[in-house]
Amino acid sequence: MEFIAELKSLFIQGGIFMWAILGLHVFSIALMIERGIELFMKRKPNQESVADSFEEVIRRGEIEAVYKKAKEGEVENPVSRAIAAGAKAAMNLGGRNEIQGKMDEVLYKETGRFEKRAGFQAVIGNVATLTGLLGTITGMIKSFAAVAYANPAEKATLLSTGIAEAMNTTAYGLIVAIPALLFHAAILNRVGGLIEDMNQGAMKAFHWLCYSYSPVAQARRASQEIKEYQARNQQNAQ
Repeated sequence: MEFIAELKSLFIQGGIFMWAILGLHVFSIALMIERGIELFMKRKPNQESVADSFEEVIRRGEIEAVYKKAKEGEVENPVSRAIAAGAKAAMNLGGRNEIQGKMDEVLYKETGRFEKRAGFQAVIGNVATLTGLLGTITGMIKSFAAVAYANPAEKATLLSTGIAEAMNTTAYGLIVAIPALLFHAAILNRVGGLIEDMNQGAMKAFHWLCYSYSPVAQARRASQEIKEYQARNQQNAQ
């Protein structure tokens, strides 16, 4: 209880800018929790292994089975969503460029989700530091004004009040800024690792789809041409 009472006293001594820093502090903590759960708990750097699980069925040229399997796992796996998009393009007899384009659309969207709100902690850290500095300046202004204009009996009180405001806002600003900047660095490192893992897995699947699907696509086109040729012959015979 004494510790809480002391913190309350220091907060009050810090003046109005302590409330602004408190708002930044609350926002920073909420963002840490949200991004921490999303990037460190829900997202795992296992997308290459996810892609590896599709290798056998892709190499067999069973595109419909690839699409079905990818749709079943696409809820939590970005690579599964990319493979589903690529397999659907292949099922529609799309070429290499179309398969790549459809997979890239999914990967760009997933990259945006990874990077969502990634830069906010750096902004919070900078703003908290500057807000603390602003409180420092206003506190020093009050201290100098006390020395210059206040009555001798009030100088000591006003001087200590101004210095307390300056020091408390500076300290609180740094208390908020340092963890925010450290967490920002951790987020950037995590996001970079997740994106690299996702791209590596998607690249594997893309090459398998292109190389394994080409003979299947050619066979389908040849079969379709044969059917069209037979249909024309039947029409001519009639």
